[in-house]
Amino acid sequence: MITYLTDFFLDLRLKYKMVILTTLVLLSFSVGGLSILQYAFNLYNQEIYRQSAQALQVSMNSMESELRKMEQLSYQIATDRYVQSYLLDINNTESHYYKFLFGSELRRHLLQIGALNKYVQSIQVYDTSDNEYASGNMTVRLSEERREALKEAANEAEGGISWVSPSEEDESVTAVRGIREYINFSLENLGTMGIRVNIRQMMDELTNNMEAQGTNFLIFDKQEYQLFASENFFEDFKPSSYMEGKQGYQIISYQGEKYFFTYSESEADHLDWTYVIITPYSSLFTVITKARTAVFLTYSILFILVVFLGVKFTGTIVNPIESLNKKMKKVQTGDFNYEDVGMEVRTSKDEAGQMHENFKKMMQQINDLIIENYKKQLLIKESEFETLQAQVHPHFLYNTLESINWSAQMAGEKKIAQMAESLGYVLRASINTKEALISLKEELAIVDHYITIQRYRFEERLQFSKDIEEKYLTVMVPKFIIQPLIENSIKYGLQEIIGPCAVTLSVREEEQQIIITIADNGPGMNPDYIREIEQGEYTAKGTGIGIRNINERIRMLFGEEYGLKIESIIHQGTVVSIRLPRKDGTM
Repeated sequence: MITYLTDFFLDLRLKYKMVILTTLVLLSFSVGGLSILQYAFNLYNQEIYRQSAQALQVSMNSMESELRKMEQLSYQIATDRYVQSYLLDINNTESHYYKFLFGSELRRHLLQIGALNKYVQSIQVYDTSDNEYASGNMTVRLSEERREALKEAANEAEGGISWVSPSEEDESVTAVRGIREYINFSLENLGTMGIRVNIRQMMDELTNNMEAQGTNFLIFDKQEYQLFASENFFEDFKPSSYMEGKQGYQIISYQGEKYFFTYSESEADHLDWTYVIITPYSSLFTVITKARTAVFLTYSILFILVVFLGVKFTGTIVNPIESLNKKMKKVQTGDFNYEDVGMEVRTSKDEAGQMHENFKKMMQQINDLIIENYKKQLLIKESEFETLQAQVHPHFLYNTLESINWSAQMAGEKKIAQMAESLGYVLRASINTKEALISLKEELAIVDHYITIQRYRFEERLQFSKDIEEKYLTVMVPKFIIQPLIENSIKYGLQEIIGPCAVTLSVREEEQQIIITIADNGPGMNPDYIREIEQGEYTAKGTGIGIRNINERIRMLFGEEYGLKIESIIHQGTVVSIRLPRKDGTM
């Protein structure tokens, strides 16, 4: 039944589908609920706590990151060899003059270590006689009571760090640490040091955004002494009265006002501090008012929701058209493969479905034409390649027969027999080898037989040598690419110079590429003629198939980045390089 109704709807005309859609939109618009109101207020409290807890965590992490820097600075001072050396000298001398000198050096060294660092008011160092050596931006002379408190805290820490809360005479938080003798590892008590930290400056910079939003940030030690408060309004505030656990939030009343109270204890083991954020609840009413206003807009939101559902419902109308549009865009990019993009399982019988059917038939016809044309182009390329390859043979045969004729006139039957044997090998290799690629070893065999023929012709005037490592003999190369180049070197070298013609064949490897080099000491070529050869603009002598044929075959097989390169200097010779990819026949 459901399948029948679905098929019936899909086959309807578009205007009937729109009538059904409009009816469903009106019915959906009449359905609403005010249940969103309660849900919105529940989310509201959670969001306030989330943002407050996040701000508290960020400020706490930033604060403790700076405090850790102070702790590291205190450790650096306590273990500094110069500080220890000065304290040893001060403690071991009875001379007031030397005590003064060592004390001055100690103060100057404290300035170099970090007494002028940001947030550091001063660095206080005391020897075993409680003599004070202070350096920094705001040095003070602490009372005996304050010094005893710092010393007692340092002794309790037993070499570790201890944080001392502010007092009436000193508003700074002080990081104290005992100084033990480490130079000789005697661990003798050398004194006490303290770093007076400007906690207010530190927190003002870290929490300035909170103050702009009316939020108050407070820090308490384990005795609930207020280390910092962005406002003095909360001087008598005790956080333990409202805390339940190590972290959380409450809506509290303090001095007749309601506040949103968020708290978290320090995660540092030696830092028993509690961080608190207090926000006036009245400042949150603006958000609540906006939330209530949003309720009155519920019907507007419901309207948008109905439109959204309507768009989803009309997908059976829009999707076929969008799918056809996507197909057309794919065709514009050159992708002619037909695919049902975004279509249902069953193609409808309305106007959109008919458009898809017509488009499908059209694309199938276009694809058939493209495939047919592609096959024709492949046949044309294959024919061109075979034609280029076949051009080599008659050109080589003509020159070889000419060499045999010369030898027959000048020598006896033995030479002719050997030349005929070499010619027969080359011809057999040309006829029997059907593959486009052969091993370099096979190609060199063809070259060796060709050189045999030419040596009988030119005798001592031809000096041919090879420099090829055995590991390159299995490399696959196009057939008949070396012999024509050697033939050119002999032809244009021996015929145009008086002395011997030296031809060298070598192979090397560069970045997984094989470079085959044929060098001669012939008359050379001028740069303009080389440029014409490389661009195919020159008028070749004879058949003119040698260099052009080889270069075109290599590029057809491997790509445009491979081929021939000619380097030549007039009266100094020519070097022709063949660049091929490294393809080993044994791999």
